[in-house]
Amino acid sequence: MNSDFSLSLAPFQGITDMVYRNCYKKHFAGIDKYYTPFFCGIQKDHAKNLQTEEIDPRCNDIHTLTPQILSNDATEILRFAEQCQQMGYREINLNLGCPFPRVANKKRGCGLLPYPAKVQGLMDTVFQHIDIAFSVKCRLGYFSPDEIFPLVDIFNTYPISELIVHPRIGKQLYKGNADVERFKHLIPNIKAPLVYNGDIVSIDSFLQIGDAVRPVSAFMLGRGLLANPFLAEQIKGMDGGDKQSRLLAFVAELYEERLCRTGGSPKVLGRMKELWSYLSNAFDDPQAIWRKVRKINDLKEYEATIPIVFRDRKLEV
Repeated sequence: MNSDFSLSLAPFQGITDMVYRNCYKKHFAGIDKYYTPFFCGIQKDHAKNLQTEEIDPRCNDIHTLTPQILSNDATEILRFAEQCQQMGYREINLNLGCPFPRVANKKRGCGLLPYPAKVQGLMDTVFQHIDIAFSVKCRLGYFSPDEIFPLVDIFNTYPISELIVHPRIGKQLYKGNADVERFKHLIPNIKAPLVYNGDIVSIDSFLQIGDAVRPVSAFMLGRGLLANPFLAEQIKGMDGGDKQSRLLAFVAELYEERLCRTGGSPKVLGRMKELWSYLSNAFDDPQAIWRKVRKINDLKEYEATIPIVFRDRKLEV
């Protein structure tokens, strides 16, 4: 397929925060655009949860980062947009894709997709007042993949800067396969720039999906990149160097940065374990690695175990 394409990194709560993003950019290449894990509860101007390093322009590259909000309240979205704009950001993203029941049951994330009238009302108010680019990340629906079709005309009514579609329904969570065929039906019918997201886990899967969804030229990487941090480089043909050493350096620096910024909090162990639930798949015998990492109980044990993993196991990416 044509090599003129862009790659973005999907946001993951608890993993792809500012520390991860900056550390990743230092050690790897290939990602053109990043998204913050979602913000919510922006209940007043200068909300406290926006006064953090996660979104602080001094700690982030505002030219490649798009802040994301999870909300079904136009007033909250506009408040978020205004504060992000004041920080220098040029775009915000609305999360209409989160599939977890505790979110969806409140008609947030993809739980809002079965209610097109509510989506339209939200968009009407937002686009009457917003003064910053506004993109949307969604799924095909929550209960049914047909829920996307009434939304197409709604999305086409507004100047959405980008529509990112993960072709699963919310009830699937991340099970089964992404519905590439149904995504293809959207391509000629969506006016906004379209981004494909889902099941890109290797060069082969990228090539297969990329050929299937032509002329779409923007792709979001998710779990595939968490499991293989070299994936964007490999897709772009820029992979190089000693992978084992590079990955160890990344994991070590990420851990040290998290420790430094939390004052050595034991909570860092949980954050690193969450990453290793994906990263173990980069090695031979990933189940053995994950069993070993999952059983770690304290920071000193973590510090002793990870070098052994890199010594005894080989990368398979």
